[in-house]
Amino acid sequence: MDLTRGQKSFILMFVDSISILFSAFLAHYLVEAYIRPVNSFYYVMIGISILSYLVMGLKHHLFSRIVRYTSIYEIFNATRIMTISFGISGLVVLLFIRSISYRYIFLMYVFSLLLIPGSRVIWRFYHEYKNGRFFRGIEKEDKIRTLIVGAGDGGNLFVSSLINNPDGIEIVGIVDRDLGKLGSRLNDIPVLGGEEDIPELVKELQIDQVTVAIPSASPEDLERILEYCAEVDVKVNQMPSIEDVLKGKLSVNRFRDIDVVDLLGREEVKLDRSLITEHLHGKVVLVSGAGGSIGSEVCRQVAKFEPAKLILLGHGENSVYLIDKELKNLYGRAIEIIPVIADVQDRARMFKVMEKFKPDQVYHAAAHKHVPLMEFNPTESIKNNIYGSMNIAEAAKSVGVKSFVMISTDKAVRPTNVMGSTKRIAEMIVTSLNETGDTKFAAVRFGNVLGSRGSVIPVFREQIANGGPITVTDFRMIRYFMTIPEASRLVIQAGALAKGGEIFILDMGEPVKIVDLAKKMIKLSGYSESEIAVVETGIRPGEKLYEELLAEGQLAENQVYEKIFVGNSTKYDMNETLSFVESLLQQPDNIIRKEIVEFANTHQ
Repeated sequence: MDLTRGQKSFILMFVDSISILFSAFLAHYLVEAYIRPVNSFYYVMIGISILSYLVMGLKHHLFSRIVRYTSIYEIFNATRIMTISFGISGLVVLLFIRSISYRYIFLMYVFSLLLIPGSRVIWRFYHEYKNGRFFRGIEKEDKIRTLIVGAGDGGNLFVSSLINNPDGIEIVGIVDRDLGKLGSRLNDIPVLGGEEDIPELVKELQIDQVTVAIPSASPEDLERILEYCAEVDVKVNQMPSIEDVLKGKLSVNRFRDIDVVDLLGREEVKLDRSLITEHLHGKVVLVSGAGGSIGSEVCRQVAKFEPAKLILLGHGENSVYLIDKELKNLYGRAIEIIPVIADVQDRARMFKVMEKFKPDQVYHAAAHKHVPLMEFNPTESIKNNIYGSMNIAEAAKSVGVKSFVMISTDKAVRPTNVMGSTKRIAEMIVTSLNETGDTKFAAVRFGNVLGSRGSVIPVFREQIANGGPITVTDFRMIRYFMTIPEASRLVIQAGALAKGGEIFILDMGEPVKIVDLAKKMIKLSGYSESEIAVVETGIRPGEKLYEELLAEGQLAENQVYEKIFVGNSTKYDMNETLSFVESLLQQPDNIIRKEIVEFANTHQ
């Protein structure tokens, strides 16, 4: 039967009290032949010693520690508390009892010093012995021989966790950039060399995997380590991030693969949590396209701020089911989560949904986003991206939604394709609705999102899994990249900052050459470029060599928040815009493609 923490603390207090009592009897036995103090001296000394030790121990949480993880600090802490307790006991006896024995007090203190910390060390020794950690040489063939990179605080935490819960892992050694640590030991694991020694150590020690335990490792650090590991074709992973541990996704001693995101050097965005809490907490929030990669992450980020209701609106039944199930498992008791299957192209349905739920905030992520597909299906792009956006925006306005944020794209800037053009026209329509009524309409524009359904990352992964080659349309092509969580957080932050009519621009950092991204992914997968080729296939219809977040002269002077800017947007007549769009639907696809791109470019 498992004991509660309170029961374990009581047992520890009882064992320590018995240890002090036994130390007293042992000291009495040794000094009895030399001196005979009055009995009251013994009783007072024992009573005060135990009482003061228990009081001090409770105050300093000595009995709430997990004994099997006893460390030098725990032993020092117990010794300090005993020293203070015996000092108090000796002072009381000296003040109130004439006949005392300093030899007795000293021996009692020494024996307690041996027994109390000693009991903890013995218990830890037993626990280590029971789990076979003193016999690492046995059954080595069943263990994954691991070399740790990093002998700092992160490495210490990680190695300690692995030693206590090895689960088939054998830590053979550690390497660190600081060669001053060479020859030292971390949790009894030797530091064998520097990072440049990885290839030689992998061969010599028959290493199965190399694990990076440096939470602050830069992309350059990771690439350098990957290159060393690639020389000997050894598996590479890393300790989980603290965020993943806190979320419960991974325990400290579980590995995670090094992802391409780790090599792109995106700094984590910090949110104004008080402003967003005021914007979302206890409110009714609706997210369209809730089953998509961006929409579902927006839902996850919104849920952290505990709205009263979260409406998951989407056209894809299975994708909405999955995010609904995920969020109800995490937040079902705190938030009313409601899945709604609906198509933004169905105008009447949008008005009914808005009338039923009357949301306070709306995040509109539903859209057709695949550039080549929309080139071949321009009318569908118009119906979904333009009319769908207008339908949900006007429905939101009809019920007085406080804030409506449309998620746009960098492809709306000087577009060369149908998809980007329809998103630009949708921006024009949505922001024009801000001129009347109480609803604040805004758009948020950002570039490619790592790992989204439309990004190159899943495509490259599949191509590598199939043995290559990786196809890049043009080796000169560059793109801006951002992680899905970062993009979603910034969308929420922009929504809280919106005053109405803005086009927010997210700082995407430095652009990345697609061919370099492909090479990084090859390296991450443990292959060389001679094994997985990268080939050029030619630009597809509608693609650009590079994307922009703003046309020239559109950026406002002031940055409104870290990584968030506001573009200078021009107001356009909504009726004129809709009249043009309606005329397009009567045209053949080739005319639509040409005219919609021209229109969007003349309305930047």
